[in-house]
Amino acid sequence: MTTVAEKAFPAYGNLPKSWTRRRLRFDVHLNPKKSSLDMEPGELVSFVPMDAVGEYGGLKLEEVRELQEVYNGYTYFADGDLCIAKITPCFENGKGALAEGLTNGVAFGTTELHVVRAGPSIDRRFLFYVSIADDFRKLGESEMYGAGGQKRIDESFIKDWMPPLPPLDTQRRIARFLDEKTARIDALIEKKRALLDRLAEKRQALITRAVTKGLNPDAPLKPSGIDWLGDIPAHWEKGNIRRFAQMKTGHTPSRSKPDYWDECTIPWFTLADVWQLRDGTRWYLEETAEKISEMGLANSAAELLPAGTVVFSRTASIGFSGIMPQPMATTQDFWNWVCGPKLTSEYLLLLFRSMRQKFEESTSGSTHKTIYQGIAAGLEICVAPIEEQREIASFVFERAAATDAAAKQIRSSIDMLSEYRAALITAAVTGQIAELR
Repeated sequence: MTTVAEKAFPAYGNLPKSWTRRRLRFDVHLNPKKSSLDMEPGELVSFVPMDAVGEYGGLKLEEVRELQEVYNGYTYFADGDLCIAKITPCFENGKGALAEGLTNGVAFGTTELHVVRAGPSIDRRFLFYVSIADDFRKLGESEMYGAGGQKRIDESFIKDWMPPLPPLDTQRRIARFLDEKTARIDALIEKKRALLDRLAEKRQALITRAVTKGLNPDAPLKPSGIDWLGDIPAHWEKGNIRRFAQMKTGHTPSRSKPDYWDECTIPWFTLADVWQLRDGTRWYLEETAEKISEMGLANSAAELLPAGTVVFSRTASIGFSGIMPQPMATTQDFWNWVCGPKLTSEYLLLLFRSMRQKFEESTSGSTHKTIYQGIAAGLEICVAPIEEQREIASFVFERAAATDAAAKQIRSSIDMLSEYRAALITAAVTGQIAELR
């Protein structure tokens, strides 16, 4: 039977003569025991939730706690240890880092980490690069156990991984080479991401200005009396959103009825489709992951909503919005707005896109954040005359398209740099770069 590690052999080609292959269990210690700690209960240590673990390196060490608070129920690691996320999608996304600069040299963090402590025969920075190389992550992904969002990497995969291992001095030379090269690539990527942030700010300012002040800079203004709006053009209306659009709630019919879900044709918009709206560049909803049948709608509280309905996510991913280009139904995770004669779908969408901060302030709940129906229906908005709404939407869509095109080019450049970085790391740690052998 071919082991997982052996599956990677063809990718390495012929190794240099001084390099060997052996299971990592002989060179590392996995998940070291915290019982060896010699610290007082009140001493401070770093605390590292999963959000503080970087992708392909780096830990955010902003949080500290007393040892007695975290000793039970969290994963222990120390300076020099390698942390590898074990749960999907964190593992596939490259979450993992070499621990450095911990408070008192010690940290406790999320239980969804494997901790790898390098032995004397392996350089810890070289080990870090082995852990983020493509072969390790991709084959690890294929060996995850569990179902859905609970799939994990077992520690046996790491123990039995057989990377090419050069002599210790070569490991250190490779690590220094990759430190230098990846630092340059990361700096360039960071500059491009900063440019993306500026473009996003410019796009947001364009939308907010247009739907709160209009296109005529000389238009007389009046106080809106609405905290997030300030002054608005004097000829605009203001009021509760229910004055201008009808609110519809989504619903999920029974999953135990095959006739509701098999061979269906009606688009069914769920939280699984919200990714389309996250970057804010799409105005209209696209193909949905699921479809529902007419029978499913007829025998439940679900409703077929008309084209032009504006959807608004109210749970989990709060405040994302888009326009239905065709009749669709949604789950209960959305508030849906059918515009009346005084409000266009495009203008309402732009209003929603300008209200992100307001939505954040309107959420309730500790574990599962949501915007309740009464709060959503009670939102106050400003509304321009209908023809002016169309002019504003046309202007914003055209200007935003130019910004989005520039952002798309930058994201493509970032993707190419990231792919080059990954290929460089894999080539270096598998002996494919001649000057590093």
